[in-house]
Amino acid sequence: MADLLSDDAVADALSGLPGWERDGDSIVRTVKLPTFPAAIATVDDVADAAEKAQHHPDIDIRYNTLTFRLSTHSEGGLTAKDPDLAGKISAAVDAHS
Repeated sequence: MADLLSDDAVADALSGLPGWERDGDSIVRTVKLPTFPAAIATVDDVADAAEKAQHHPDIDIRYNTLTFRLSTHSEGGLTAKDPDLAGKISAAVDAHS
């Protein structure tokens, strides 16, 4: 069981995660990759990181545009798992941009 982050803790975490924004009980980032294959390669890398973390984002794929949404559903909001995985998602995006 993970503790929910306070509003201040969420804001602090987001300050170190460029492109991520809070949307209620989630954090969200939309990115545009150079090509569809680059977008899918990014999703593949995120899937590997999510499996290792046992924490899975919602992913919307629209050609080369990806939207990632993170929330710890079992806890009903944001926990440390969310910014941790957001950082890994950002690294995957950077690797394929």
